[in-house]
Amino acid sequence: MKRSLLLMLLSACAGMSQAGSIKTPIHHAKYEAKSKSVSVYTTAENTNYRITKTATLEFKEHKQPVETEACIFVDPSKTFQSFLGIGGALTDASAETFYKLPVQKQQEVLNAYYNTKTGIGYTIGRTHIQSCDFSSDTYSYIADNDVSLKTFNISHDLKYRIPFIKQVIAAAGGKLTLFATPWSPPAWMKTNNDMLHGGKLKPEYDQAWANFYIKFIRAYEKQGIPIWGLSVQNEPMANQKWESCIYTAEDERDFIKNYLGPTLHKSGMADKKLIIWDHNRDLIYQRASTIYEDPEAAKYVWGTGFHWYVRDVFDNVKLVNQAFPNKNLLFTEGCSDIYDANKINDWKYGEIYGKSMVNDFNNGVVGWTDWNVLLDENGGPNHAGNYCFAPIHANTKTGELTYMNSYYYIGHFSKFIGPGAKRIISSSNRDQLLTTAFMNKDNKLVVIVLNLTDEKLPYNLWIKGMAANTTSLPHSITTLIVK
Repeated sequence: MKRSLLLMLLSACAGMSQAGSIKTPIHHAKYEAKSKSVSVYTTAENTNYRITKTATLEFKEHKQPVETEACIFVDPSKTFQSFLGIGGALTDASAETFYKLPVQKQQEVLNAYYNTKTGIGYTIGRTHIQSCDFSSDTYSYIADNDVSLKTFNISHDLKYRIPFIKQVIAAAGGKLTLFATPWSPPAWMKTNNDMLHGGKLKPEYDQAWANFYIKFIRAYEKQGIPIWGLSVQNEPMANQKWESCIYTAEDERDFIKNYLGPTLHKSGMADKKLIIWDHNRDLIYQRASTIYEDPEAAKYVWGTGFHWYVRDVFDNVKLVNQAFPNKNLLFTEGCSDIYDANKINDWKYGEIYGKSMVNDFNNGVVGWTDWNVLLDENGGPNHAGNYCFAPIHANTKTGELTYMNSYYYIGHFSKFIGPGAKRIISSSNRDQLLTTAFMNKDNKLVVIVLNLTDEKLPYNLWIKGMAANTTSLPHSITTLIVK
């Protein structure tokens, strides 16, 4: 009897461990679609639909679909990772552009992004420690050779960025999941004596640089801006003409293990979520495995951040999820192209977002962060000249706002999926229809269907013997809310 009881307890503990995994689904009671209705919201090319309610559907009994029927099979009884949120970067460029707008237009931007009813309900933000490429100039928070950091101050950020972030937090209802990222240490801490053009952190400044993160967090929190987390370094394998700094996987591992991790803990900041990599999907597995296979480094790390500039190697994200299921995955940056005003209405840019988001969430990602929330009529300001697109552009001369279709594609996720939602099974039997789905905490079911083709595609939304029939328009994204 005692041995049987012990085996039962061990089995239960193993089950609890698996339940906490973002790889292994948790099984729930059967979901009943009978008597529920489906609200359909659509954004589609060559229409006026922009997150527009286009239909209300009813379920009918439909036991066994045949292979000639297109179906999206949804199983709410299997749940995966918890949803953290969606948002964008609050850069110097976004802040400067924001304050060049009339107050009425400023309010429009805030509502468009952060209001859950009239906007798309962003809940995540990212900002930078010192300058980045999307700053008007290159700057540091400390004087040269100040190893003790006595001269540390964030007066530069008080002009635009800090007031902007405060307004964003207020617009988001007083709470924003904000993480911070350095693009480069001060020039004198680096092997190339330059904040730009790569270079590496000099070993003698490892501790001073670790202390720098603490100074930044405290300074921002003193301004009423809580910092939820931080990444070690933006794009640590990129030698850029703007602010950049190189860390090999071993460099990042050892800096976390010996300096940044212990410094956060000793400073009472063990709760800050530490994010590694913060670069493309291509090398993500090599970076994650190098760090997570070292338990002394891994214990400090919340998860892996990544960008999309090497785009369609989605399986690499899935492999990290499968190999390290107890670590989180967070998309930390993506913008669609070099700025060209003549292409601002090209439909492909929204579809890049939709395809990436569906694949990333299906591969275990908990949250998704776009790059600049707002840029000007030139795709800047930017001191390095690498101007790019943002979901909203402002003409700072006229005050006019232009919404790219990427804004609406992102909104099909962020407006309807709430923090704490659980991803569920959503399986398509047609490669022309991409899908993902979540169950919100209020039990509303959110199913997203993406059609990248020129075809109008009828399909069934099928849940446990019940189906609701609808049609996916060419080059469209649809959110179906089941309640």
